[in-house]
Amino acid sequence: MTDSSEFSVIDRLFRPLAGLTSEARGLRDDVAVLPSDNTHDLVVTTDAMVEGVHFLSTDPLDKVAQKLLRVNLSDLSAKGAVPYGYQLLTAWPRGLPFEAKQTFAKGLKADQARFNVALFGGDTVSTPGPLMVSVTMFGRITKGQTVARAGAKAGDRVLVSGPIGQGYLGLKVLQGEYPGLAAEFKAELVDAYQLPQPCLNIADVVRGNAHASMDISDGLVADAAHIAQASRVDIDIDLNRVPTSRAARAAMGLGASVLDLISGGDDYQILCTASGKRAKALCEAGFVDIGECRPARSQGQITVLSDGKPVEIENTGWVHS
Repeated sequence: MTDSSEFSVIDRLFRPLAGLTSEARGLRDDVAVLPSDNTHDLVVTTDAMVEGVHFLSTDPLDKVAQKLLRVNLSDLSAKGAVPYGYQLLTAWPRGLPFEAKQTFAKGLKADQARFNVALFGGDTVSTPGPLMVSVTMFGRITKGQTVARAGAKAGDRVLVSGPIGQGYLGLKVLQGEYPGLAAEFKAELVDAYQLPQPCLNIADVVRGNAHASMDISDGLVADAAHIAQASRVDIDIDLNRVPTSRAARAAMGLGASVLDLISGGDDYQILCTASGKRAKALCEAGFVDIGECRPARSQGQITVLSDGKPVEIENTGWVHS
């Protein structure tokens, strides 16, 4: 059977179309990097969201709009870029009331003001359903400073910017799981799922210190594998060091698995690698050291360790098919 997963399709069908253009980065990164002027590059990223896949049909549309902007802003922050503006595609289900579209636009307006970005243009179409929306986000960065996936080196420390599993658990709460969880924890986790917080305030420290970097959308293990494969290193992750929140730990007390947390996705924390003083600078900025890069024995292998012993992971993360 032919592998039709997201990354197989990119490898087999779309990577050849990118050719050797430096702007495309071989389609092995989250962004394209275009020359802007003598001193700056333009960093470009695109993410789409589909109802029933990336958000629930019951999610408020203003929050859907905000999440759409924020997942794209998260890609920019992981590259060290400053947001500039965006283009928007909306595919509205036929018969969707104007008021629903108005609510969506209200969410965009709120986050445009919050993150200082503007709408540049785009397209709007109708569809039999479900709702699909997409943003192409533009950022600016000093020429040649965009951090890639393909920069990790053997001996690098592996670092993450904040707690893992929040978004995954928020989705589970909305699906009715963990009914015994305290209301304040439920609210925190649902908020993390519906309104992720892009790490724009630490983009500069990432730009100045990270060898490789990306945001975590598919899950910690899956996205560590993306860095490992692009950089041709293996990565060890120490499960005991992975940061979790009080709310997540409360959910684990009610049956949530830490292995699900590191595979669930929707974290939108920054995952990066660095060594020596650069790793120390990232830790001083709030990053947590969770592992190390090793010389590759295979094609970007990820080993999860608990108390020094390998742990078998059945589900390594989100896969689009």
